[in-house]
Amino acid sequence: MRPESLACAGTAVLALSVNGESLRSAAGTLHELLAECGFDPVRGEFACAVNGSFVPRAQWAARLLADGDCVDVVAPVVGG
Repeated sequence: MRPESLACAGTAVLALSVNGESLRSAAGTLHELLAECGFDPVRGEFACAVNGSFVPRAQWAARLLADGDCVDVVAPVVGG
């Protein structure tokens, strides 16, 4: 593991993209990342995709993240 991918207490820090913005995070799962980014994964009034693949809400807590993952969070638009 490269030194820049380490954080305190040996926690890996991942380079990720969320809605096109680069960030570094120690989140291990999609659920943790969403909470860290200010989204409410419990209410979850949005959908998520990782690397272009939709991730069902029931899998957010189990969906592990890897260095370089691209996460898209989209909310439905009401109206017409």
